[in-house]
Amino acid sequence: MKTNLLSFLILFASTISSALAKGSLQQTLLPSEEFNDSSNASRTRHLLENESQAQISVDLTQGYMSNDDLEWAIKEFGQRCSNISRIYSIGNSVNGFPLLVIEISDKPGEEETKPAFKYIGNVHGDEPVGRELLINLANWLCDNYLKDPLVFFFLYLHRYNLAKLIVENVHLHLLPSMNPDGFSLRKRGNANNIDLNRDFPDQFFSLNDDEDSRQPETRAIMNWLRDIRFTASATLHGGALVANYPWDGSEDKRTKYYGCPDDDAFRFMASIYSHSHYNMSSSKEFLSGITNGAAWYPLYGGMQDWNYIHAGCFELTLEISDNKWPNSTELPILWKYNKMSLLNLVASLVKTGVHGRIYSSVDGKPLPGSITVSGINYTVTAGKTLGDYHRFLAPRDKYEVVATMIGYKSKNTTIWLDDGPVTLDFVLDPEVSIKESVVQNVYDCDCNSKSTQEFVQFLWGAHLEVFFILIVILGFLLFLFQRRAKIKVPTSRQLSGSKKTVEV
Repeated sequence: MKTNLLSFLILFASTISSALAKGSLQQTLLPSEEFNDSSNASRTRHLLENESQAQISVDLTQGYMSNDDLEWAIKEFGQRCSNISRIYSIGNSVNGFPLLVIEISDKPGEEETKPAFKYIGNVHGDEPVGRELLINLANWLCDNYLKDPLVFFFLYLHRYNLAKLIVENVHLHLLPSMNPDGFSLRKRGNANNIDLNRDFPDQFFSLNDDEDSRQPETRAIMNWLRDIRFTASATLHGGALVANYPWDGSEDKRTKYYGCPDDDAFRFMASIYSHSHYNMSSSKEFLSGITNGAAWYPLYGGMQDWNYIHAGCFELTLEISDNKWPNSTELPILWKYNKMSLLNLVASLVKTGVHGRIYSSVDGKPLPGSITVSGINYTVTAGKTLGDYHRFLAPRDKYEVVATMIGYKSKNTTIWLDDGPVTLDFVLDPEVSIKESVVQNVYDCDCNSKSTQEFVQFLWGAHLEVFFILIVILGFLLFLFQRRAKIKVPTSRQLSGSKKTVEV
């Protein structure tokens, strides 16, 4: 009787979990009427630069973590959840505040064949909601990982599975505040009054090309991406409710749709966030709650485009609250509205796209080759150590994937992405076989080398007479040596007595 009851409860819990996984998110979120929205900011675009210097009321900072509070929260999390996390710094702000990062993974700090994802909050000092949500996200993953599903019955079973999926299959990095100085000053820019989302090198105009002239927070982000190969990322902003994707600018500075080579993939990424959100996809201003950056309003020197062009990282700009600095009493509701979006966007790294490794057919070692997709002008580079690659793609019938490596023959194959991710490893053959390489090494003569030419010139140049005299002298000495040897032979034989000596 007890066995039958337990089986029924497990089956029922599994059914509830499947329903939740298919999108029944309303059971874990508060209804929309409980969201205290007293503004129409989503229709007035609070992100324009002419509004950047608006000062924030001191009263609105109440209930938000100060920079010291944030640092304490990050370090406390690292101690409480040390089995799945590590805390590290990527640099300091202008005023010397550390830019602390939380990495969450079952093997934090180790290089693995897993995709890496990053969230960055508080890019603009007067948009602090992201700081709070990323700390909530870290704590949620810690609280829901490796819990007994039977303890977290029904609704909690889906949470357990999602936390386990992310922790064990992704290296998640959280930078709660990129601009702690701006937060302290309650203004958009950093301590030098520079908008950090206009401080990156731009593809269309010569902006910020001198790395030494960039802000320390900007340089910290750029160096961070040189150290870690992020597959995808997102930054958390405020002042609207929409998921924004590249390009952020256009060549002629006109406001128009200007898509990047991976436009389909970015639209899919943005839709994951928007449709997982409580009400973003129902926006009256942005169709499905997503927008191309240049179609909204062009900006230059942005972090989003730089990530895609220079770091191989697919980044979104997420506007997560209509009000830039809402009252702290709204933070719990904003967390509930954005929680599933934050989780599902990270999980999408392993739920779609093509992943694999590149090997050499000679010795089986990993190769740091490149992956391209026919029809998409964009290259993803495999890791130098493990040869792993992760290529985000929107689901559709088929793609032709090509692997290349200098000195090796390229290979291509066709994959279908209509149902889940694809694992695809490539084994590349050298352009020249091993036998041909050995024969070439034996018979190759570098007759055009500089040292060979100089030696020939020495022999046949002005030193020919000296060389001839040396040959004559050596020949004469050899003649004398042979003559002396012949004279000594009879004496040697007489001394030998009865022994028979053989001349060689």
